[in-house]
Amino acid sequence: MESTSQTAQQTQTGQTWNASQYAANGRFVADLAKDVVTLLAPKAGEQILDLGCGDGALTEQIAAYGVEVTACDASTAMLAGAKERGLNTVAADMRELPFVGEFDAVFSNAALHWVTELPTVAQRVHRALKPGGRFVAEMGGLGNIAAIRTALQAVFADYGIDAETQAASRYPSRDEMRGILESAGFTVQSIEVIPRPTLLKSGMEEWLRTFRNALFNSLSETDRQVALDRTVALLKPALCDAAGVWWGDYVRLRFHATRQ
Repeated sequence: MESTSQTAQQTQTGQTWNASQYAANGRFVADLAKDVVTLLAPKAGEQILDLGCGDGALTEQIAAYGVEVTACDASTAMLAGAKERGLNTVAADMRELPFVGEFDAVFSNAALHWVTELPTVAQRVHRALKPGGRFVAEMGGLGNIAAIRTALQAVFADYGIDAETQAASRYPSRDEMRGILESAGFTVQSIEVIPRPTLLKSGMEEWLRTFRNALFNSLSETDRQVALDRTVALLKPALCDAAGVWWGDYVRLRFHATRQ
């Protein structure tokens, strides 16, 4: 019988998360987060919310600073992994956070781009913070995985599916995100776009199975493999190097904002 942490759980994006699969194919997400944790600068005794915490691998690192950290995610399957690490967890949609004035900081890594209603998220985060509290995050920015998304659009058009709409993701520009934050009542301390080609140790097919499974699962089993093969073939000239190593064309958007 599968443990809870191995059970797939669908979130509000239509994407389905599996903790074991994510650990195998997506661990680089937490491994590459050193700089955004440094920007957070956790201080012992602070109350911090990790928004979109996944299986808690990064939350655990933040907790080691001596803070009281709450791991929050919409996927109960992923939260089960965080619970196994001994973390305090809350299951919540980031667009409907129940907190009011509870946290010194809200932190998020590689999660905000999984919803399109970013203004609503910014407003809920603002409400969750204490006066003067900070919102520190890294997410996909404008141009993130552009080659991958273009290939998916081309392949899924043959099935009458708009891959972008199905993915339900949003990758804002620096100026767009600044405007969203300021409209929600934040003062932006810093915001930058960071191109970051990212090694995909498990290869492109496993990346697609992990991070775009809602798309492929909408097809029959036969069509699914055909679509995977076509997408990988389209991407190989652009994202696979001469040694056969795959790279994701990642662009990160990192910001530090404070509640007014």
